[in-house]
Amino acid sequence: MKKLALFIIPFSVFIFSCRTTKKVQTIQTAITKKDTIQTVKVKEAPTVDSAALIKNIMGKVMQQRIDFTTFTATIKADYESASDSKSFKVYLYMKKDEAIYLRLVGSFLGISKEGFAVKITKDSVVVVNKIDKIVQYRSLSYIQEVTKIPFDFKTLQDMFIGNPVFINNNIVSYKAGGSQLSVLMVGDIFKHMLSLDNSDYRVLHSKLDDIEDMRSRTCDISFSTYENKSGFNFSTYRKISVAEKSKLDVWLDFKQYAFNEPLTYVFNIPKSYKKQ
Repeated sequence: MKKLALFIIPFSVFIFSCRTTKKVQTIQTAITKKDTIQTVKVKEAPTVDSAALIKNIMGKVMQQRIDFTTFTATIKADYESASDSKSFKVYLYMKKDEAIYLRLVGSFLGISKEGFAVKITKDSVVVVNKIDKIVQYRSLSYIQEVTKIPFDFKTLQDMFIGNPVFINNNIVSYKAGGSQLSVLMVGDIFKHMLSLDNSDYRVLHSKLDDIEDMRSRTCDISFSTYENKSGFNFSTYRKISVAEKSKLDVWLDFKQYAFNEPLTYVFNIPKSYKKQ
């Protein structure tokens, strides 16, 4: 159960109990080296029109980013691995750049109850296991160890809000076709294929693949069912797949959410709980 509470943390970094040997299946065709070579590449000395187009595209993507002071949500979460699958409810509370709180409610030992409470700050993670009555204190690197993805606090915030992550200016190719536009960028750790709606530049799909030949990490995030209730285009349904040697799929269905309202949640640690 430990890994259950940590996969919802990023794109649901909470799924503690998952070790699989499934072959990686991506939401759309994986970006292989061959795929990258075949993509229409931007010339080393791009024309003024090409450079201006790319700048315009990324500018509009960044305009879609959601800014906030507080955020709360009730999320129906499902996860599936080769050996297990579960459904549970997540209550999320965020104060920008300060703290992320999560409560996991599900069926534990046949009884529906709160199983975990989590507090994440810029440098620490506290996990309260209400099933076994223990509390764990870890550094933020604990999430990186569990997910094998270099998450920092701001990246976790963006994951929950639905902002694109691991964005950089090193765009090596782009391609427009039909209703979608694809942009491929390469960073220090990942190559990132971003698929956008060609009409309003909403993010439809984000695919991260390792730069290193010796590693095979991949992360797929799809965004759908957008709503605009608070002046933001907010994706209320997402699928996240993370894999290296094992694979985990997570579905997040945002049932309720609110921006910039006072947070009322209080994170408590029972004194009787054993510390780890």
